[in-house]
Amino acid sequence: METSASPTATASANDQGWFMKWATQDYMLGDWDGYRAKLSKQYGIDFEFDYLGAVANNLSGGLKTGSVYEGGLLGAMDVDFGKLADFQGGHFHVSTLLIHGDPFSASYVGDVNRVSLLDLNHCFRLWEMWYEQKLLDDKFSLKFGLMGIDQDFIVPDLYDNLSSINFINQTFFFPTMAFNVFPRPFLPSEQHGLASIPFTSPGIRVRIDPTPQLYVQAGVYGGNPDQTYSGTAFNLDNQSGVLSYYELGYKLNMAPGDKGLPGSYKFGGYYQTGDFSDNNALEGLYGFPVNVTNYHDNYGLYVLGEQTLYQPVGNDDPAHKGLVAFVRGGYAPPDRNLYEWGADGGLVYRGLLPGRDYDTCGLAFSYLGVSSEVQNIQRTINQSFPGAFPAGDYEAVLEGDYKIQMTAWMTIQASVQEVFHPGARLTTQTPDATVLILQTGFRF
Repeated sequence: METSASPTATASANDQGWFMKWATQDYMLGDWDGYRAKLSKQYGIDFEFDYLGAVANNLSGGLKTGSVYEGGLLGAMDVDFGKLADFQGGHFHVSTLLIHGDPFSASYVGDVNRVSLLDLNHCFRLWEMWYEQKLLDDKFSLKFGLMGIDQDFIVPDLYDNLSSINFINQTFFFPTMAFNVFPRPFLPSEQHGLASIPFTSPGIRVRIDPTPQLYVQAGVYGGNPDQTYSGTAFNLDNQSGVLSYYELGYKLNMAPGDKGLPGSYKFGGYYQTGDFSDNNALEGLYGFPVNVTNYHDNYGLYVLGEQTLYQPVGNDDPAHKGLVAFVRGGYAPPDRNLYEWGADGGLVYRGLLPGRDYDTCGLAFSYLGVSSEVQNIQRTINQSFPGAFPAGDYEAVLEGDYKIQMTAWMTIQASVQEVFHPGARLTTQTPDATVLILQTGFRF
């Protein structure tokens, strides 16, 4: 599931032994006796297979102590139609996911953010399948098909993404605030959801890059992604509505030939149609006389900033060594969402130790605040039913990571996380948890 940057061999093949040749090649299984390179260069067909396996351990606190093994296999194929059919700017992508292992966060920690990206329901599913066409010297892009929102929007460019997973907690990959569009557990069933890994939805995305630094994009997706085992049951109806995303971005010193420290800045939001009940419906469940407002939409806003603070070499360094700082924040209205505010930030350093140019270490903190309306409702209920709720407040996560690039195609990563107020104390007063995750990744 990870395609981290790989070291390039500096010595010639004649100067390397068999082990070094194997360790420095891009894929564990090599070039398939030349067929991989031939397919790519002559026909524009590329294959990618990645496996992540992790042992997650809850050392103290949470729901209970213990450990589980979780794994994920990603298979992907990309086709460049410029090479295959001389149709310039055309790109087709299809991918599948196999997720296996026992649930960890729900069984051991009780957190909302989920301490691991692999902590997903068991499945073997079609993931993404889309076609993208670029025009006007790549300044205009149209993409449509079965897509994940987290592959286009709120995507970090420098510190953490699917190409280089430097933090294991889910919220640093895609902010938990965005999951507000999922049904709230204490209200009547609402047919909504978010197309975030491992889920996708039918959609279309348009992007315009008027300059190498500036871009604007918008996407419209089905409002209730298929959550079945196979990922092939598509459903578009009025009740689930549609989920649209909008983003304006500015990239600093990231075009070829640019000098100076790279940075990336993004501002965006989402809008969900469909039916959403006001949170005061919770009071009605306890017999309070309330008039429940039914909203026909939902929305949220976000900002993301990343900035390289230090580079020992420069932008032409293939390892991209240096220190990157990031900060991200989000807001959603408190009347129809469980969480009102979310923020995270941290530091990532690549190549901190001499001779370990491709290793990364990072420290990050995340805060997720419960809706002020939900908090007020819980206080009202507790006045008549003492102890009905512990009074939800927030969930916070502090994560420290070190990832070792063992070979060009293998990584080993250790993550230590402290989870404060697991579950944001919405239903239970779960003790703070200390989690250790050991994860390895292979590209073959």
